[in-house]
Amino acid sequence: MKARLLLAIALAMMAGAGRADPVGALPPADHVLVEKAARRLTLLDADGRVIRVYGRIGLGDEPVGAKRFEGDERTPEGRYVIDYGNPRSAYHLSLHISYPDSDDVAFAQEHGRSAGGQIFIHGQPGGNDGAQIAGDWTDGCIAVTNEEIEEIWALVGDGTPIEIRP
Repeated sequence: MKARLLLAIALAMMAGAGRADPVGALPPADHVLVEKAARRLTLLDADGRVIRVYGRIGLGDEPVGAKRFEGDERTPEGRYVIDYGNPRSAYHLSLHISYPDSDDVAFAQEHGRSAGGQIFIHGQPGGNDGAQIAGDWTDGCIAVTNEEIEEIWALVGDGTPIEIRP
């Protein structure tokens, strides 16, 4: 978590980004809530109070319904954990979501398929100018702006629970 905060601060300084509410003034997130239909990601503290809300998130190309199989381009639904961060992502930083869990794997296997994986909260693709791609465009991930992922990266540590609702 400390390394993430330092990286986020360094990135913000390099970009000359000033915030009215600097990351250092915000408490670490105890829980992440994603509401797919509302296209909203919310960080909550240990008391369930809202730390920050990010609207206009991008989801998988097929946003309705839970992810069931590799290649279905859906974003998972359920309770998972942010289990690691990838600073060398093909996107501007990424936080891995622990999908698939044992239930997801069992469901996919019952249907003779793979559950897939590699689901992240991430920024915009590397090589673009950082502008947010409109709409739902990922293969099942949750996309935010580059500035937003820098802040989320700093506030969400490994082991943080994430709930993804329809």
